[in-house]
Amino acid sequence: MSDAVLIFASTASADMRHVIPHEVHDPFLYIEIGDAKYTAIKSLEAARMRDVDGMTVFPLDELGFDDFRAAGQDPDTAELNTLVEACRRLGVAQATVPPAFPLEVADHLRANGIALAVDRDDFIMRRRVKSPHELAGIRRATVAAEAGIAHVAAAIERATVAEDGGLLLDGVPLTCEDLKAGVKEAFLRNGCDDAGMIVAHGPQTCIGHHAGSGQIFAGEPVTVDICPRDSLSGGNSDMTRTFVKGEINEELAFYYRIVKESFDKTLAAIRPGLPVAELHRISCEPIEAAGQPTQLTKKPGEVLDEGYFHSLGHGVGLEVHEAPSLNQNDAVLVPGDVLAIEPGCYRQGFGGVRLEDIVLVTEDGYELISDYPYDLIPVAISRGV
Repeated sequence: MSDAVLIFASTASADMRHVIPHEVHDPFLYIEIGDAKYTAIKSLEAARMRDVDGMTVFPLDELGFDDFRAAGQDPDTAELNTLVEACRRLGVAQATVPPAFPLEVADHLRANGIALAVDRDDFIMRRRVKSPHELAGIRRATVAAEAGIAHVAAAIERATVAEDGGLLLDGVPLTCEDLKAGVKEAFLRNGCDDAGMIVAHGPQTCIGHHAGSGQIFAGEPVTVDICPRDSLSGGNSDMTRTFVKGEINEELAFYYRIVKESFDKTLAAIRPGLPVAELHRISCEPIEAAGQPTQLTKKPGEVLDEGYFHSLGHGVGLEVHEAPSLNQNDAVLVPGDVLAIEPGCYRQGFGGVRLEDIVLVTEDGYELISDYPYDLIPVAISRGV
């Protein structure tokens, strides 16, 4: 029989969740031959698996699990042998697998005559175009992201400023930890959990992926970079805004101006067929023109930690960070890509500005999925529930 596709994982694996729309906590074998889909799985999960459109289910008991155990095999070895039996029944003699395919399972299948080859590019492309189920989940997660951003904006807007410049909310110091707790509540109200969160202030905003901690002060940047995950589909969103309470100094206003120009020019350029390296270059133009360093201006081997020191962004789907990476590589945008574009500009010891939204690449351009203002001054806006 022609080559098959094998995946062995739970649905915590994005490769598996892409083909199985519901959660399965224990690993199992998925077999794809052309348009036909099969699973070898514990009987506990068989009923739900049969509800998956077009799925043929082999409970492990039907594949000889009890006989293998009766012959003295331990449960793990017996399960491995049921996977071999599933492949033999379907005539699978060779298959492609994802890079994360378990070595123990691969060794056992190969020892029993089934040839396996890793095909990283194929599994990347399988997930580049989002399914309707995934895209609906990404849209729901984006509503949750907007609700989380709105919570932070409302809290900062309502806060008062103490004599030392610290923000107070209802007379209590307003901290990054307080804001993150409120964001998580907004996620839960909107059917999502937390796949990653940054609420950082001041110099913390220039430290890559610093989660943020401590009391917030007037006049300093507050970076809110949050990633809710839709509980129903596993689809993620990713959104960043930068806020300031009170007077905005000239340096921060400068960073905001060039980052917003970068964001707008990048967004306008998105279309299928565009090399991601060109999109990254477009995002660098306004920041370089303003005299700030970027990944394109740094010298080979130089470690850049100021200016626009990171890439433009990344794909978003069943993982927060997935293909395509938006930097200097050979990828080309395709219809169905969901991208997070997030230019920024920073100075160590001071902080900076980053703006981020997710974008769907369409047949003739793009669709901006999120809908939340970009202003530095926070304004309370009703979003989500």
